[in-house]
Amino acid sequence: MESEEGLRWRKQALKPIKTKTANKEAEDGVNHEVEEEPLSPSARLFHEPHFNVYIIAIMGCKTQIYPDIVKANLVHTLLKHPRFSSLQVVEDGGEMKWVRTKVDLEKHVIVPELNPNMDEADQYVEDYVFNLSKSGIEKTQPMWDLHLLNVKTSDAEGVGIFRIHHSLGDGTSLMSLLLACTRQISDPQALPTVPGVVYKEKKKKKNAMNIRSSSWWIWRCLIGFWWGWQLFWNTVVDAFMFMVTALFFKDTETPLKGPPGIEFTPRRIVCRTVSLDDIKLVKNAMNTTINDVALGITQAGLSRYLNRRYGDSKKDDEASKTKNNLPKEIRLRSTLLINLRPTAGIQALSDMMEKDTEAKWGNWIGYVLLPFTIGLREDPLDYVRQAKATIDRKKHSFEAIFTFSIAELVLKIFGIKKASALSHSILTRTTMCFSNLVGPLEEIGYYGHPMAYLAPTSYGQPHALMINFQSYSNKMTIVLSVDEDTIPDPKQLRDDIVDSLHLIKDAVIQKGLIKEDHNLNKI
Repeated sequence: MESEEGLRWRKQALKPIKTKTANKEAEDGVNHEVEEEPLSPSARLFHEPHFNVYIIAIMGCKTQIYPDIVKANLVHTLLKHPRFSSLQVVEDGGEMKWVRTKVDLEKHVIVPELNPNMDEADQYVEDYVFNLSKSGIEKTQPMWDLHLLNVKTSDAEGVGIFRIHHSLGDGTSLMSLLLACTRQISDPQALPTVPGVVYKEKKKKKNAMNIRSSSWWIWRCLIGFWWGWQLFWNTVVDAFMFMVTALFFKDTETPLKGPPGIEFTPRRIVCRTVSLDDIKLVKNAMNTTINDVALGITQAGLSRYLNRRYGDSKKDDEASKTKNNLPKEIRLRSTLLINLRPTAGIQALSDMMEKDTEAKWGNWIGYVLLPFTIGLREDPLDYVRQAKATIDRKKHSFEAIFTFSIAELVLKIFGIKKASALSHSILTRTTMCFSNLVGPLEEIGYYGHPMAYLAPTSYGQPHALMINFQSYSNKMTIVLSVDEDTIPDPKQLRDDIVDSLHLIKDAVIQKGLIKEDHNLNKI
């Protein structure tokens, strides 16, 4: 448990620096009149007491990390981005602005002296991140830091830990910015290749060919009408569920749901890397997406874990752990925060840092309430089928745009406090956060340090459980951020998710669903 002093800090809203003038030059020579820019409403939201959220990105490296090399490269890359070289200040009228400042890297890059061959290095790194989640970053400097731990763990020779306040940007943008600082190992001048762009271009060409080759325009019109009606109806239903959730509709009180005030507690972050080829094998055999498989194995893992927890609470004999102990009709939903602004892209962010060009940046966030199906299934593949049906249904809706618009409307009419209360009521009435981020297709290096894995997550959110999937090369890292008082055995939950992947993969093989010509490298 964290100290009482630390808990008091976590309950406080971020108090920005105050300044009376905006047109004088600072002592470092930076012209504040030119560099100032107002904070967006979403950025200001993350300064509220219940939304003091930090993003964590853990990078495992295959070699020892050399701090001098990292610092030298930060000057020419990350510090070129205005958000990472600006203070967040408040004027006399209460308006908050970004003000450029001189960055002292000695305060931002922390390199503790460690024994590189220490015993239980994995536990040390885990405890280090846990202790980071007890505190924040000084408000008198740009709100990010980088911790370099040169210890040999089970899967890395050194570990870098980025900590960034969420007001600097959303998770997708920040990950893109981080990747823009990396290069391919096979080609040190080339940026990482992210599969999303390639896939979208192929899909557009395929759709264009289908339209040209089809002459059944009447059927297309009818199908288009039905498609539009479903889109409208799904959006209406999702909007209604959003409103009733904001008012009173909440998830079942399960062992995964945290109590009020959970956003102020530290987080235990655990991760495990699995083969991305195993996930692609299931994906191709069942004609789904990687996101469908990730959600499916998560549903299976949560069902296994909850069944065990409910079995333990009954205090029956050992046989109770092998039967169905789950209550009927568990309502368990995940909140997905979706960035609605078009992502600038790795290339644009790289050009912005290296050539002083502009790239879009922001924190435009909408909500999607994603229901999880909890239960024990005789056929493990049912978890993936249910996940695909859920995701396909959510894709066919403007829910994220609606929730963003409502939040903006509340913000403009009632102010930041009411908008914060609305968002907090939604999050506290759901159970968890879930995300799946696409990473580079090839191995990359961070300023010359070959990367073994990448594990993003966050703390400060009003959920006791957050699950992130991060792909990288031929690997997938599963990251859990949990409140230990609610989930005392996070490694067991992590292993349940991993074991569910193996069970589903084995079921695919046993049922003979693998296609002989399937391509594991297919996006």
